[in-house]
Formats: sequence, C-alpha cells, structure tokens
Amino acid sequence: MKDKADFRTLCVHAGELNDTQYGGAISPIYPSTSYGFIDQDINQYPRYFNTPNQIGLAKKIAALEGAEAGMIFGSGMSAVSNALFSHLEAGDHVVFQDDLYGGTRNFIKQEFPKYGIEFSFTKGLTSDNFKIEIKKNTKGIFIETPSNPTLKIIDLKAISNLAKKAKLWTMIDNTFASPVNQNPINFGIDTVIHSATKYLGGHSDITAGVILGSNKCMELVFKSAKNFGGSLSDHTVWLLERSVKTLFIRVKEQNKNAQKLAEFLDAEEWVTKVYYPGLASHPDHALAKRQMHGFGGMLSFNLAIPIDCKKFLLNLKLVKPVMSLAGVESTALSPRLTSHALLTEAERINQGITSQMIRFSSGIEAFSDVKSDLLNALKMSRK
Repeated sequence: MKDKADFRTLCVHAGELNDTQYGGAISPIYPSTSYGFIDQDINQYPRYFNTPNQIGLAKKIAALEGAEAGMIFGSGMSAVSNALFSHLEAGDHVVFQDDLYGGTRNFIKQEFPKYGIEFSFTKGLTSDNFKIEIKKNTKGIFIETPSNPTLKIIDLKAISNLAKKAKLWTMIDNTFASPVNQNPINFGIDTVIHSATKYLGGHSDITAGVILGSNKCMELVFKSAKNFGGSLSDHTVWLLERSVKTLFIRVKEQNKNAQKLAEFLDAEEWVTKVYYPGLASHPDHALAKRQMHGFGGMLSFNLAIPIDCKKFLLNLKLVKPVMSLAGVESTALSPRLTSHALLTEAERINQGITSQMIRFSSGIEAFSDVKSDLLNALKMSRK
C-alpha cells in the first residue's frame, strides 16, 4: 500500500503479509529458521533480520516514522547498543544529553570504555549545551525527548541543524513519545530508536526494540547487528505487528488520560510538582506544542514529604505498581528504585529524581476510576 496513507491506515495495513494460500485477513506467521537459498535473491535467516515477518513489521513501523527502512531487535537496549556500536569505533566521541533512561546511561558508562569510545553528557538541553561538548573526534549526538522520567523536551530542529553543520549523525530514543505523538525524522534527525516493549507493543507482554533510518543508515546497522545476534522470534514479531495495528487509538486515549491526570495532580496540595509537557506551566510547553502531535501518556510527579512513597504505591488497587510502562493498564513506579536504580545518587539528584518521585504511565481506563484509586491510596499513605 502507499506510505502516504493516513497514519491510522498505515498502522493497520503497512507492511502486512498476504495469506496467498487461504486468504486470511491477518499476516501469516513464518516461524521457520531455515529457508531455501538456491536461485533466491537473498539468503533469509532470522539472525539476518530478513524473515518475512521481520521484513513486514519493519516496513510498517518505518512507514509510521517516515523512515526508509528499519530493523526489529530483541529489546530496546539491543536496539540502542546496535545503533551506537554500528556507527562508532575506538577513538570516536559521542555527545549524550544528561537526562537519559538509566539503562542507556549505564550501558554508555560501562561498555564504551571497554572499546575505547569517548563520551560526554551535557549540562543542559539547549543546542548550545550540546555544541560546547563537541570535540574534534565527535561523531554524533544522542538524545531522548520527552526525557525519562522528568519529561524534558529538546528542540529537535535545533539539534539537527547543529549536527548537520558539524557533520555529525543524530540519534533519538523516541520511546516516550511513540510515532503517534512525534516523528523526529521530519525534523532532520537521522536515526530513530524505540523500545517496542512500550507503546508499540502496548500490552505488557512483548519485549522488543526497533531502529529506523535511511537505507544507508540501516545497511551500516546490519553489518554489525548480524554479528551481535539480537534478532527477535518471529512469533513475537507477529504479536508486535498485531499490537501496532491499534497503536493510534491506544495512544490517543492514553494522551487524554495523562492530560486529565496532570491537570488534576497539579491542583492538589499533596503533590509538590508535576512533570508533563501538556501543562501550560511546563517550561517546554511551547516547544512541545511545535514538535509533537500529542503530549504523550507519561508523566511524573513528586509527593509531598508527609506521604510515604512506598506505602502509596503499595496501596494502589487499580493502578499497578510495576516496572516498565505504556501498557493499556495504568502503572506507577519509583524511578529511583527501578528505571534509574543503576545511576549514582548524585546523578539521580542532578536529574531531579528523588525518593518522592513517581513516574506514571496512563492506561486506557476511565479517568474517574484512576483518580479514585490515587485518592484512596493517599488516605492510607500519610506518614
């Protein structure tokens, strides 16, 4: 089908495989790990990311992000590591924003020194903060917006312009936004990464990752990725394709609930701060309006000191106090104990992550029920 179709149509039909034998309405599964090679255009093999289901799903998600090509990986961190290592070698340098997902930051600090790759973290999120970190051996810039967990927004066009002027590549972790709310390639970003475990999967039952970019970029990724072996089972690929079909309607509802929740919490005395770009009080609200189609289903907030954060989470009945995010069910966690536990306390404090912070992933339940659950947990959680 044409990639110029409406986003909602692309979610359902882009990259779908035709059941030529029985005429089924959905893509068939091709679970084979062994394919014929005689008189074939390509040698198909799961580790080469080119089985029928892998190819079809990559085309679907690439169409949603406006990318030429993509590859599906076994996890979000597999996507992050493959994207970076495929573009780097010993002696290279990369500029990273300071506010990054804890797993990514730990990967950089732990693995880059082993391979002689240098890195810098910015001291702010403006293009000038990135510019000052660029060195002679800098090869690229890696960003994440909205950031995890403080929902800070980076000017995509400004970063793209800076990188192009300095002849650097750019990469973004677009997981928090999802392709529904933000398409970085439209602003000149080269490579887009998703933890497909989150919004693309959307049902808390799939672990996967995605890298998207130009054909030239993906050829470079493939050269390394086939050696690292981070491909995904075709059964899971098939499940992920199923999930992406409902991406638009899920995320739109999550956006609505997150906005309502942010406005509610912002007016409550037991919450000292709300982090959500959809609030007019958010310092990056105007920028988010310019470069996002929606403000997302993620927010964070700080509980007032008289409230025991652990008790609050344990007293939730509808909202699930579990790790990860972006499922159809609302969830909440402490970033200090989960997503950013591998950071030092000083690094967490520098990013604004305290013991009173809760990261909230809005689901698709009735907002009134979620609100009631939070208020009931509050009553039982004061110190």
